[in-house]
Amino acid sequence: MAEQRDVFLGARGRTLNAFREDDECQWKAPFYFIQGADPQFGLMKAWAIGDCDNGGDEWEEEIKLTEQAVQAINQLNPKPKFFVLCGDLIHGMPGTQWRKDQEQDLKNVLKNLDQDIPLVFVSGNHDIGNVPTPETIDDYCKHWGDDYFSFWVGGVFFLVLNSQLYFDSSKSPELKQNQDEWLNAQLAVAEKRKCKHVIVFQHIPLFLQNPDEDHDYFNLEKLVRHELMEKFHKAGIKAVFSGHYHRNAGGFYKNLEMVVSSAIGCQLGEDTHGLRVVVVTAEKIVHKYYSLNDLSSGGIEKKLMDLIKQK
Repeated sequence: MAEQRDVFLGARGRTLNAFREDDECQWKAPFYFIQGADPQFGLMKAWAIGDCDNGGDEWEEEIKLTEQAVQAINQLNPKPKFFVLCGDLIHGMPGTQWRKDQEQDLKNVLKNLDQDIPLVFVSGNHDIGNVPTPETIDDYCKHWGDDYFSFWVGGVFFLVLNSQLYFDSSKSPELKQNQDEWLNAQLAVAEKRKCKHVIVFQHIPLFLQNPDEDHDYFNLEKLVRHELMEKFHKAGIKAVFSGHYHRNAGGFYKNLEMVVSSAIGCQLGEDTHGLRVVVVTAEKIVHKYYSLNDLSSGGIEKKLMDLIKQK
């Protein structure tokens, strides 16, 4: 069990233990990381039969796709700094019958990731429930580590948020308040310290295309969204990376980029199962979504590799 504890419970004490702040708070050189979202073991069958609430008793396809993602990441050279999964790790909601098996099967696949590439987990609505409770969040934390935390890599400050608390915190108001207070303190750190960049990971996008678009299942409510966007903008956050939409999307609020990545698992649009490669240079954050097939067969294109190798 010691190996699982290291791999899956890396986020403890509101930080990611793979990276020590003292070692990582200074800018050194360009680097990259891999973002994935929504492996969501069980959704493909549930979607196919038209029963997202009670379907999902098979997830062989998702196992194969996530295995392909892990293999594609393992063969990248140089290695990414980390692999972040932006929520909906599995389809089974808290309390449902296949949840435990889905979690174990996902862990069995992710255990094969190169041990030098830390895993970063973000909680999604299927991981903690559409209306999370203290119990569902506690259960998530026991399996996957803290639901929100921060960490430094190469002079860049990363924030991982529990976006479900911004979607509906009616059953967990104190936890929402705790995250708000913690976030304000982290944003104060971001403003004060000389970070090259500040980047946020959360499951639900602030918006899909337009900061003023109407609220629906796939984005945050307008008042909440604008409050967060303004906070992020003031703190100098450059980008927010999300999943949830099972399609690629995104846009800008002032100079804050909202990046919505499609799924490793079930696709709800015209995109392919894939991963996003995110390159961080001193000046900018550059990213591209790759299909699993393209990343497996061709790796990262020369244009991005040249940025990574800049001195």
